[in-house]
Amino acid sequence: MEIKFSGRCLCGDVTYLAQGQPVVVAQCHCEECRRSSGTGHSVGAMFASDTVRIDGSLGTFSYISEKGSEVTKAFCARCASPIYGVNTRLPDHLTLSLGTMDDASGLAIEVVIFKRDKPHWDQLGDGVTAFATQPDWEP
Repeated sequence: MEIKFSGRCLCGDVTYLAQGQPVVVAQCHCEECRRSSGTGHSVGAMFASDTVRIDGSLGTFSYISEKGSEVTKAFCARCASPIYGVNTRLPDHLTLSLGTMDDASGLAIEVVIFKRDKPHWDQLGDGVTAFATQPDWEP
Protein backbone atom coordinates (compact mmCIF):
# COMPACT_ATOMS: atom_id res chain seq x y z
CA MET A 1 0.00 0.00 0.00
CA GLU A 2 1.49 3.29 -1.10
CA ILE A 3 1.69 6.07 1.46
CA LYS A 4 -0.07 9.34 0.64
CA PHE A 5 0.10 12.77 2.23
CA SER A 6 -2.85 15.11 1.82
CA GLY A 7 -3.03 18.74 2.84
CA ARG A 8 -4.81 22.02 2.49
CA CYS A 9 -4.55 25.73 3.12
CA LEU A 10 -6.24 27.48 6.05
CA CYS A 11 -9.43 28.31 4.14
CA GLY A 12 -9.58 25.00 2.26
CA ASP A 13 -9.53 26.48 -1.26
CA VAL A 14 -6.22 24.77 -2.06
CA THR A 15 -5.79 21.05 -1.51
CA TYR A 16 -3.05 18.61 -2.47
CA LEU A 17 -2.13 14.95 -2.48
CA ALA A 18 1.46 13.67 -2.53
CA GLN A 19 2.17 10.01 -3.16
CA GLY A 20 5.13 8.16 -1.66
CA GLN A 21 7.77 9.17 0.84
CA PRO A 22 9.37 12.60 0.53
CA VAL A 23 12.96 12.86 -0.67
CA VAL A 24 13.83 14.84 2.47
CA VAL A 25 12.19 16.82 5.26
CA ALA A 26 14.13 20.02 5.96
CA GLN A 27 13.98 22.99 8.30
CA CYS A 28 15.28 26.18 6.71
CA HIS A 29 16.36 29.36 8.48
CA CYS A 30 17.25 31.46 5.41
CA GLU A 31 15.98 35.04 5.41
CA GLU A 32 13.45 34.34 2.66
CA CYS A 33 11.89 31.39 4.53
CA ARG A 34 11.76 33.39 7.75
CA ARG A 35 10.04 36.30 6.06
CA SER A 36 7.61 34.19 4.02
CA SER A 37 6.60 32.11 7.05
CA GLY A 38 6.55 34.97 9.54
CA THR A 39 8.51 32.75 11.95
CA GLY A 40 12.15 31.82 12.54
CA HIS A 41 12.12 29.06 9.93
CA SER A 42 10.09 26.97 7.53
CA VAL A 43 9.72 23.20 7.48
CA GLY A 44 9.05 21.40 4.24
CA ALA A 45 8.87 17.94 2.71
CA MET A 46 10.39 17.64 -0.76
CA PHE A 47 8.66 15.40 -3.32
CA ALA A 48 9.18 14.67 -7.00
CA SER A 49 6.78 17.04 -8.76
CA ASP A 50 5.09 14.26 -10.71
CA THR A 51 3.96 12.62 -7.44
CA VAL A 52 1.99 15.68 -6.26
CA ARG A 53 -1.44 16.89 -7.39
CA ILE A 54 -2.51 20.39 -6.33
CA ASP A 55 -6.01 21.81 -6.79
CA GLY A 56 -7.12 25.39 -6.19
CA SER A 57 -6.12 28.95 -6.95
CA LEU A 58 -2.51 29.81 -6.15
CA GLY A 59 -0.55 33.02 -6.08
CA THR A 60 3.23 32.99 -6.51
CA PHE A 61 6.23 35.07 -5.62
CA SER A 62 9.70 34.49 -7.12
CA TYR A 63 13.16 35.68 -6.11
CA ILE A 64 16.81 34.89 -6.81
CA SER A 65 18.52 32.78 -4.14
CA GLU A 66 21.98 33.26 -2.67
CA LYS A 67 23.22 30.57 -5.12
CA GLY A 68 21.71 32.38 -8.12
CA SER A 69 18.76 30.05 -8.73
CA GLU A 70 15.17 31.21 -8.99
CA VAL A 71 12.93 30.19 -6.09
CA THR A 72 9.17 30.41 -6.40
CA LYS A 73 6.88 30.27 -3.37
CA ALA A 74 3.25 29.31 -4.02
CA PHE A 75 0.47 30.23 -1.62
CA CYS A 76 -3.31 30.16 -1.49
CA ALA A 77 -4.68 33.12 -3.44
CA ARG A 78 -7.42 33.60 -0.84
CA CYS A 79 -5.90 33.01 2.63
CA ALA A 80 -2.16 33.23 1.74
CA SER A 81 -1.20 29.94 3.42
CA PRO A 82 2.21 28.84 2.11
CA ILE A 83 1.67 25.67 0.05
CA TYR A 84 4.97 24.86 -1.68
CA GLY A 85 8.27 26.14 -3.00
CA VAL A 86 10.24 25.24 -6.13
CA ASN A 87 13.85 25.96 -7.01
CA THR A 88 15.31 25.98 -10.54
CA ARG A 89 18.29 23.99 -9.18
CA LEU A 90 15.86 21.05 -8.68
CA PRO A 91 13.22 21.69 -11.35
CA ASP A 92 11.54 18.29 -11.02
CA HIS A 93 10.84 18.66 -7.28
CA LEU A 94 8.69 20.80 -5.02
CA THR A 95 8.71 21.28 -1.27
CA LEU A 96 5.35 21.19 0.49
CA SER A 97 4.95 23.22 3.68
CA LEU A 98 4.73 20.61 6.43
CA GLY A 99 2.30 22.66 8.50
CA THR A 100 -0.33 22.37 5.76
CA MET A 101 -0.38 18.54 5.83
CA ASP A 102 -3.45 16.84 7.27
CA ASP A 103 -1.31 14.17 8.91
CA ALA A 104 2.50 14.26 8.85
CA SER A 105 2.83 11.20 11.10
CA GLY A 106 6.06 9.41 10.48
CA LEU A 107 7.83 12.47 9.10
CA ALA A 108 10.61 14.18 11.03
CA ILE A 109 13.13 16.89 10.26
CA GLU A 110 16.15 15.22 8.69
CA VAL A 111 18.29 18.27 8.00
CA VAL A 112 18.51 21.92 9.04
CA ILE A 113 19.75 24.39 6.44
CA PHE A 114 20.93 27.97 6.82
CA LYS A 115 21.54 27.33 10.52
CA ARG A 116 23.90 30.33 10.43
CA ASP A 117 20.80 32.53 9.95
CA LYS A 118 18.79 31.00 12.80
CA PRO A 119 17.53 33.78 15.10
CA HIS A 120 18.40 33.41 18.78
CA TRP A 121 14.71 33.51 19.73
CA ASP A 122 13.68 30.59 17.49
CA GLN A 123 13.78 27.92 20.16
CA LEU A 124 11.93 26.69 23.21
CA GLY A 125 14.21 27.35 26.14
CA ASP A 126 14.35 25.50 29.42
CA GLY A 127 11.80 26.71 31.92
CA VAL A 128 9.46 28.23 29.32
CA THR A 129 5.83 27.57 30.20
CA ALA A 130 4.09 25.50 27.52
CA PHE A 131 0.40 24.78 27.06
CA ALA A 132 -1.08 21.81 25.19
CA THR A 133 -3.83 24.08 23.81
CA GLN A 134 -4.82 27.76 23.92
CA PRO A 135 -4.96 28.78 27.58
CA ASP A 136 -7.59 31.03 29.13
CA TRP A 137 -5.24 33.97 28.97
CA GLU A 138 -5.62 36.93 31.26
CA PRO A 139 -2.90 39.58 31.13
